[in-house]
Amino acid sequence: MIWSSSDPGYRQCTMSVMDNIADPDIRFNEKGVSHYYHDYLEVEKKSVWKGITAEEKLNELSNKIKADGKGKPYDCLIGLSGGVDSTYVAYLTKILGLRPLAIHLDNGWNSELAVMNIENIVKKLNIDLFTLVVDWEEFKDIQLSYLKASVVDIEVVSDHAIFATMYKLAKEKKIGYILSGTNVVTEHIMPPSWIYSKMDFANLNDIHRQFGVRKLKTYPTFDFKKYVYYSAVLRLIPVSILNYVDYNKAEVKKIISSELNWRDYGGKHYESIFTKFYQAYILPEKFKIDKRKPHLSTLVASGQLSREEALIELGKPLYSPEDLHRDREYVVKKLGLTDSQFNQMMQLPPRQHTDFKTDKHLKEKYMRLLQRTQKFRKMLTR
Repeated sequence: MIWSSSDPGYRQCTMSVMDNIADPDIRFNEKGVSHYYHDYLEVEKKSVWKGITAEEKLNELSNKIKADGKGKPYDCLIGLSGGVDSTYVAYLTKILGLRPLAIHLDNGWNSELAVMNIENIVKKLNIDLFTLVVDWEEFKDIQLSYLKASVVDIEVVSDHAIFATMYKLAKEKKIGYILSGTNVVTEHIMPPSWIYSKMDFANLNDIHRQFGVRKLKTYPTFDFKKYVYYSAVLRLIPVSILNYVDYNKAEVKKIISSELNWRDYGGKHYESIFTKFYQAYILPEKFKIDKRKPHLSTLVASGQLSREEALIELGKPLYSPEDLHRDREYVVKKLGLTDSQFNQMMQLPPRQHTDFKTDKHLKEKYMRLLQRTQKFRKMLTR
């Protein structure tokens, strides 16, 4: 059942803007505070460094990265989309004196502003950039497969390719650290049913096998064997470096705008035309999902936005009629679809990613094995 805010069954968290439209399984305490808000506070305590401790931990981390990367052309890898998070990660690496290799995925959907931002970033910071240009016909075929499969997380197609490429480059360049823009204080809250594992190649492969028409010859992949090899053998260390700093999104935007001539896209991940259309149209229309709710709720929970400001933001339309018409026409045409074909895909009933093959069970067994191995080693060293 889907409620509107005027329905008697409607409930909204009193400390954030998460509600039972966003997640029918949301839980509230006696004061009307949702489990999402409480979970955020717990994770922030465990994962976010603050004050002097944050400075010490950040310096300790950067010194370790420099030491491990000594004598190599690069000491860390960073993904660079041109968005706020990845741009600030790039800025931080130069402030810390690190030598990053930036990786960007050109999947055919970059906005002109995104291209301009990336050019400014690498030029101003004087960092090397590796751009992965995926084969458009292959990439389009996988995206169309996801639309036909009617699963929720179409962004897996881009994210899987960029992660696979980063790990491959880390091996080739002998880089031990991947610095990520993922962080607690601006993006922790997210209903689990809205997203899916970006590294589940078995799932991606099965969806494409059932609905795709082209062979994947160049698309970067990361299967379970590679997962074990990179994590256990090469021991690559992914680091959410923004959890080591006082990360305030509004303040960061001012810094990167001033220092790097960065320009705002107007929405989280809107540097991609497809991502904007996916988040502002496909998700709300087909899946009844408004990603602004968890994004804004996280900012409220971290003290970067008031609940009242978040509610005002939520009251704004996701798209202006003119922008929606323009982007819809562009996306449908670029995907090689007619309006009728796209409408048919939008009307398909949603399916779960788990309706298709998955390597989740293999990874769970692997993690249990690692935990037992670590416990055994501890026993031997006592």
